[in-house]
Amino acid sequence: MDIKVPQIGESITEVTIDKWLIKEGDVVERDRAIAVIESDKATMELPAEAGGTLTKILKKAGDTAKVGEVIATIDTTATGKPARSEPKAEPKAEPKAESKPTPAPKPKAAEKTSVETPERRVDSLPVTLPSEPQKPERAPEGNGVADAKPAPSASPAVAAETGREEEVIHMTRLRKTVARRLVEAQRNAALLTTFNEIDMSAVMELRKQFGEAFLQKYQTKLGFMSFFVKAVVDGLKLVPQVNAEVRGDDMIFKNYYDIAVAIGGGKGLVVPVLRNVERMSFAEVELAIADLGKRAKENLFKPEELQGGTFTISNGGIYGSLLSTPIINPPQSGILGMHTIQERPVARDGQVVIRPMMYVALTYDHRIVDGREAVTFLKRIKDAIEEPARMLVEI
Repeated sequence: MDIKVPQIGESITEVTIDKWLIKEGDVVERDRAIAVIESDKATMELPAEAGGTLTKILKKAGDTAKVGEVIATIDTTATGKPARSEPKAEPKAEPKAESKPTPAPKPKAAEKTSVETPERRVDSLPVTLPSEPQKPERAPEGNGVADAKPAPSASPAVAAETGREEEVIHMTRLRKTVARRLVEAQRNAALLTTFNEIDMSAVMELRKQFGEAFLQKYQTKLGFMSFFVKAVVDGLKLVPQVNAEVRGDDMIFKNYYDIAVAIGGGKGLVVPVLRNVERMSFAEVELAIADLGKRAKENLFKPEELQGGTFTISNGGIYGSLLSTPIINPPQSGILGMHTIQERPVARDGQVVIRPMMYVALTYDHRIVDGREAVTFLKRIKDAIEEPARMLVEI
């Protein structure tokens, strides 16, 4: 039976084989994940369509394959014998291990040579590093030392000690897509950023008051993100231009609220989408975000989970960012940047007091959102977070 690359999205024509989870000769059950494939939009597991023995891998890890292309074959009539024979291949590697002790005495006998010490240092580096650092140390020895640069014999050791080696890593398909879309956003949209600051005292007090009960009931913590997601929906209802997009010469206004949340995944930034957030409770938002965070570490998202957001929230505060200018996720017209909370002196009723403050930033597409609308939207979020009861009574 042929294992083919499945259709995983209308715009996706090819994928990259990220890694194989089994080896040739292994027995697999139906629907068991056998490989991880990466598209322009997501990384996902590829399940076996039938049980049997994996007889041939046609595409190795790192290879590119088109949708519908055969990447492996499974013998559905085979038993578990091929998988049992797999360990027999392991003893073949033992002679290599036995051969290592034989040359070992030779380096020990040459410990006093100037070449031995740099070689040991290079061996301690990652295996991806080239062996070229050894060449320069032989060149001065074979050629005239006077014609070389000053102190050539010490240069290999210095290079190894200072760690000036380079490692080349190809961009993943997902990383290249992120880079392309960010450049596209700056080239095609008229981006502008406005800022404000929010007193987080009220939200922090609510979390302190109800956090334990929330955790016991829903088995997840009451975080800040659910408040901001709800505040964003409140602001989008007030200023619908921020929830719209430019499509050619038309402006598309949307009466639903699909909020994308930027998450740092194992292979780069991913932006999964929470659908119809206006219908979700605080607990549903927190549970959904917790689930997205866990799956982001393994880069396991379905393509549809990363498509169709109407607005994006990016929380750089979890990494300690004090202030930044986020870039919109096209074709969206706005993105909210959250930042770290710091205690700062502020004026309240004529008195200087210390409050936990957060800077927030709204980057928007000036083609569809005017400055007045952007400031109004961000001010609405500020008011909703500083007085959370406003979101409940909708005023």
